[in-house]
Amino acid sequence: MGFDLNNSKSLEQKDVLIDYDVYVMKPLEKVLYVMAAAAVIFIIAFVFYHSIILSLLLTPFALFYPKMRTKEIIKKRKNELNLQFKDLLYSLSSSLIAGKSIESAFKEAIKDLSILYPSPETYIIQEVELIVRRIEMNETVESALEDLSKRSHLEDIENFFDVFQTCKRTGGNLVSVMRNTSNIINDKIEIKEEINTILSSKKFEQKILSIMPIFIIALLSATTDDYMAPVFNTPIGRIVMTIAMVVIAVGYFISVKIMDINV
Repeated sequence: MGFDLNNSKSLEQKDVLIDYDVYVMKPLEKVLYVMAAAAVIFIIAFVFYHSIILSLLLTPFALFYPKMRTKEIIKKRKNELNLQFKDLLYSLSSSLIAGKSIESAFKEAIKDLSILYPSPETYIIQEVELIVRRIEMNETVESALEDLSKRSHLEDIENFFDVFQTCKRTGGNLVSVMRNTSNIINDKIEIKEEINTILSSKKFEQKILSIMPIFIIALLSATTDDYMAPVFNTPIGRIVMTIAMVVIAVGYFISVKIMDINV
């Protein structure tokens, strides 16, 4: 079967190729995130200033939150794809051991992955279906995997493609390569889970310590209004509260960065 340019165009139109390093929020999604962030900022600012005007002046900082949330979403879906890719390698190696070709192994992998991930919107299922369609259009497996490795921006997938390409060219043992790669990914995931388990209590403490100053100020404001009045009603008091709020925010972001350990 020859390569059909019209089929290629229809494939590109049908499949929305995901660049896992890029996430574009829908307008409504962005508005909701900005509104939620603005509400939180307003409440925190009101606790520190007891001034609706000053609190409203700080709410535009909520416009930065969608960008922060976008980074979180990108990181989450790349982690999901990496975990799912390990299951794909297990399925491929099983099919190759049974004597199937790599092309047939990808077709069989869709059935195996559908059992593990019932949702057809699962990233790895969409990617394998795309690879199978490209193979049916006479594209090589190497070409399809190369596209996935470039779009995934994941070290494990990029390394697997490099080794896979070398094996195809030199006649290496694909089964051994896939087993070793899946074992390496699995080891990395287990190490990351162990680190997250160790840090889970520290992360909880970090969140409590970040919220505690706000809670204490709110409590003192409610119970000792006369004592806290100079802090809210004088220029020096508001400067002190501004410095305190900045220190708390900086401390929060530094602690989050410290606990973000990549394996």
